[in-house]
Amino acid sequence: MKLTIERGALLRSLGHVQSVVERRNTIPILSNILIEGAKDALHVTATDMDLSIVERTAASVGQAGATTVPAHTLYDIVRKLPEGAQVEIDGSSDAGQLALRAGRARFSLATLPREDYPAVNVGELPHRFHIPAEEMRTLIDRTSFAISTEETRYYLNGIYVHAHTQGKTKSLRAVATDGHRLARVELGLPQGAGEMPGVIVPRKAVAELRKLIEELDGAIEVALSDTRISFAFADVLLTSKLIDGSFPDYHRVIPTGNDKMLTVDRKSFMEAVDLVATISSEKSRAVKLALKEGHLTLSASSPENGTATEELEAAYEGQPIEIGFNSRYLIDILRQIQGDNAEIALADAASPTLMKDPANGTALYVLMPMRV
Repeated sequence: MKLTIERGALLRSLGHVQSVVERRNTIPILSNILIEGAKDALHVTATDMDLSIVERTAASVGQAGATTVPAHTLYDIVRKLPEGAQVEIDGSSDAGQLALRAGRARFSLATLPREDYPAVNVGELPHRFHIPAEEMRTLIDRTSFAISTEETRYYLNGIYVHAHTQGKTKSLRAVATDGHRLARVELGLPQGAGEMPGVIVPRKAVAELRKLIEELDGAIEVALSDTRISFAFADVLLTSKLIDGSFPDYHRVIPTGNDKMLTVDRKSFMEAVDLVATISSEKSRAVKLALKEGHLTLSASSPENGTATEELEAAYEGQPIEIGFNSRYLIDILRQIQGDNAEIALADAASPTLMKDPANGTALYVLMPMRV
């Protein structure tokens, strides 16, 4: 294999795939990426056996071929090369080495045979539909913060995506929860998604997809089966195993009878929560909300740091109530609300609280209170 490629194009491609490769691997070949030169293009593949990314980048290919090289080493080399450099890659040596040249710099990297690289077998993906990149970014941003990191509850380690019908309205719903908070967002049901099974897309796949589509315009083709999902766009194909488990019935934790309504300026509320929480202990991060008509008082205290209070004007109707929340969870939700105000529906100090964005009816959030 011999090819020449512009440093910026190669760096972008390596940046997309190298984060899939774990820093520590017990299987040496999984520390490598597969690079293939063919038909005026360089194809770069990375996998951790559960998730794989293949990206195509234009290149001047003198001799077709393929090999595998250490992912992070190659990325670091290309990252440190000067902008605009032409990178020459020569994998024609029989000595298990890849030669890389750029200007006066020369590198020789150890390779492993491409035959040893695990094949990315996607299998049959019968359900296919398209989602605009902007909607996919919204779907991920509004839910991914609530994904659980607890490995024991593995079925919560992703976003649950499913088709939902309510009366005559059909939608594509995405839900994530860690047991303390829940986020649910819905889009219009894309054509072809009506028969899809409910699937749990793993946290790592969600994070990698979000990075890849940061500046993407146009649509993403989603294809899935009961066990795998793929996302195809531009010159990238991301495929991932799905989490094999049953997502809990989230409808049961979304409160329907909360009758104490609070409407507050989102930005002022978020800043006040952040300010008052400075005093609360690192472990609990608790803030207390005291509500009475037209008035909201936030407070926090800890034996080590002291106490803090701040008062805000707010539209509140109902009986006076005091309720505590984890400040970080509260701020995470407030960051996702796009409108000027946040709508909060409460029941009592021990029941789940419902939060909505008046400017966007497609998303809702549930937050469990805590004892303060």
